[in-house]
Amino acid sequence: MTESETIAVERMDGQAVARAEAEFRLVYAEVFAEEPYEETPESIDASFRGFRSRVREAPFRGAIARTGDGEPVGIAYGYPLSPSTGWWDRLTMPVSDELRREDGRRTFGLMELAVRASWRLLGVARRLHEAVLADTMAERVLLNARPDVEAAQAAYRSWGYRKVGEAHPWEGAALHDVMVLELRTGG
Repeated sequence: MTESETIAVERMDGQAVARAEAEFRLVYAEVFAEEPYEETPESIDASFRGFRSRVREAPFRGAIARTGDGEPVGIAYGYPLSPSTGWWDRLTMPVSDELRREDGRRTFGLMELAVRASWRLLGVARRLHEAVLADTMAERVLLNARPDVEAAQAAYRSWGYRKVGEAHPWEGAALHDVMVLELRTGG
């Protein structure tokens, strides 16, 4: 058995993610303390204040990867974007109205996908990605990715994501690539 086979990935709804917040926070804090992110304890606290409000939303979905002995090694989570999402408003250059059109079902916003360093290159990120999207009826997935994180960029491109623009996703954020993965055409 390979090391990746001993890692179990669990899909979760928002309530289950809320119960596992400490595990999600552990992975998030470790991964995003690394370069180039260099998040501080204060910025992690702020992220998890927002996390707590998001997990209460019915369509919120998450996934966690754990070793055989239960150690959390990776996380993914997101939710469908509402018609009033501000995601598209952060782009540095406008995109077409058709691209930015949201109806609450069209686009799944992948907020985070993170794997702790010791468990990278084992296919864990792909398994988390597949798990969090397993039951989505969305036409597409939208995410922001730092252009200077080459491994993540390579993974997203290999999974079929394409860059549609650039954005500063929040006040003071570094420039991110805005990427879309088409899952199915609308109709």
